[in-house]
Amino acid sequence: MFLYLLGLVVLFYLFRWARELPRVGDKASKYVYITGCDSGFGNLLARHLDKIGFRVIAGCLTEKGEEGLKKACSANLITTHLDVTSKESLAKVAAMIKDKVGERGLWAVVNNAGVAVPSGPCDWHTLDDYKFMLDVNLNGVIGVTLSVLPLIKKARGRVVNVASVFGRICVTGGPYPVSKFGVEAFNDSLRFTLAPFGVKVLCIEPGFFKTNVTDSEIHIKNIQTLWDRLPQDVKEDYGVEYIHKSKEVTKEKVSQMSDGDLMKVVSCMEHAVSAAWPRKRYSPGWDAKFFWLPLSYMPTCVVDYLFLKNAIPIAKKLQ
Repeated sequence: MFLYLLGLVVLFYLFRWARELPRVGDKASKYVYITGCDSGFGNLLARHLDKIGFRVIAGCLTEKGEEGLKKACSANLITTHLDVTSKESLAKVAAMIKDKVGERGLWAVVNNAGVAVPSGPCDWHTLDDYKFMLDVNLNGVIGVTLSVLPLIKKARGRVVNVASVFGRICVTGGPYPVSKFGVEAFNDSLRFTLAPFGVKVLCIEPGFFKTNVTDSEIHIKNIQTLWDRLPQDVKEDYGVEYIHKSKEVTKEKVSQMSDGDLMKVVSCMEHAVSAAWPRKRYSPGWDAKFFWLPLSYMPTCVVDYLFLKNAIPIAKKLQ
């Protein structure tokens, strides 16, 4: 019985491997719109897709990001200023893309832009903190998608949304997992909605990789900034030792957990854009495949036990 099941599993993966090999043709006529191309995954993806022949439209928040891509890529790559939180910016870029793609439509949009701070315990944040991150990580994804959706439908193309393993399981406080759970929900609802139009909606759920999102120095500064503005009573609830320990854990654990091979994620993005039969979901990173995602299927009491057991102790414990 065991060998029979093992054989079925092997056959399934062989079938999937063979099915996922073919790539779409005529790349030179296919435009791909990528957000968050200043650095990290978006920057590498823009370079990679340009290299293999796609027509890339790279949205950057800074002039430095645009200039770097122009120097590194071919003349086919188009850079544009993009602020995903601005309706005017979204509309301006969408109009430019419409002029470029014409009747062919837009082959793919890759919603990669995102931020990871502020991030900390829920009661360290204000409503404005949540609004800021949701505007970038969730509303930005929705706004970009809706701005070019008619062009995607015309091309029977793809929408690729970059979420996170923290869109599947929540073990941290603050607005980041809220925003990523939202991306997952938008992705799923969009996939069902657009299926009748021949549009494929794919989701990338990376584990920990060495980007600005997991930069320990950025997170340590963020922890201190949040702590400094807390009311005194909240500081007393947590205790001074809590912030010191938080910084130590952040510096030690985040760097240890983060994978330096960003191409693992970029390869998944490229496959979502270029494969004739892309996967519905990609989970790059061994930590995602063998820890975070399996953990997301465990009973809640098990997850709570594992993480609360190793949580940083607070000063004011229950009496």
